[in-house]
Amino acid sequence: MPDAVELVLDSRSILGEGAIWDEKNQVLYWVDIDPGLVHIYDPATRKDRALQVRQSVGTVVPRASGGLMLAVREGFMSLDIETGKTALVAVPQGHNTENRFNDGKCDPAGRFWAGTMETPTSKGALFRLDRDLSVHKMVDNVAISNGLAWSLDKKTMYYIDSMTRKIDAFDYDLMTGAISNRRTVVSVPEGYGLPDGMTMDAEGKLWVAHWDGWCVCRWDPATGKLMQNVRLPVARPTSCAFGGPALDSLYITSVTTELDAAALAKQQGAGGIFCLKPGVRGLPAFSFAG
Repeated sequence: MPDAVELVLDSRSILGEGAIWDEKNQVLYWVDIDPGLVHIYDPATRKDRALQVRQSVGTVVPRASGGLMLAVREGFMSLDIETGKTALVAVPQGHNTENRFNDGKCDPAGRFWAGTMETPTSKGALFRLDRDLSVHKMVDNVAISNGLAWSLDKKTMYYIDSMTRKIDAFDYDLMTGAISNRRTVVSVPEGYGLPDGMTMDAEGKLWVAHWDGWCVCRWDPATGKLMQNVRLPVARPTSCAFGGPALDSLYITSVTTELDAAALAKQQGAGGIFCLKPGVRGLPAFSFAG
């Protein structure tokens, strides 16, 4: 059984997202989308540092050559965490900046996948940034691009478009980054909110933050069955990532956006970072290889 959920950082973010653990430096990266903030949280000291990137930022990943890579409103950006210097490195062809970038992750080969959200006039998409900084549109007609994960054998990619209320799987080619044969492996029942950010544990099961569901859930992609449902004190968890020296702590981001005073009073720690030990370990995060 999982340990109690702990509020480890009362950050009161507007739209906290993109949690990812840096195993080398033993810190958690996460973003506050609307204010354009990239955060670095050190659990050992309980200190959090924020870097302003001057536009909305949907997600963050470590970069193997140093620093971080971001998916921002304009496209893909690098960030030097020592100086705070940013550089726009790639813009998807035909990208409409009204379709802001949202969640994303790196695949086992070090490619950076990140998706956008639809507007009333334009559908979102899922893009892949290769190590040569070329950008490829991989999935079209997306509503809210969200969680990504890859199977232990590196042959399957899991993907969430939140408004579908499903987790889909694709056949995944490690060598080329090609995906095919899309199918649904989990259908989220009513009452669990919308599936949002996602990560995989060391047993090949998927952990998903459920927006408006008050929970993070563990799903079996082989059967579609719910394995664990961990209730949270906030309605809108957005992403989750395993961290800590043993990768046995699950960190969870959350939001204050669209919550009135009455709702906030009922949700202690909304917008903060939560942590629990769910009884399983996670996997090291992949870094961008370019």
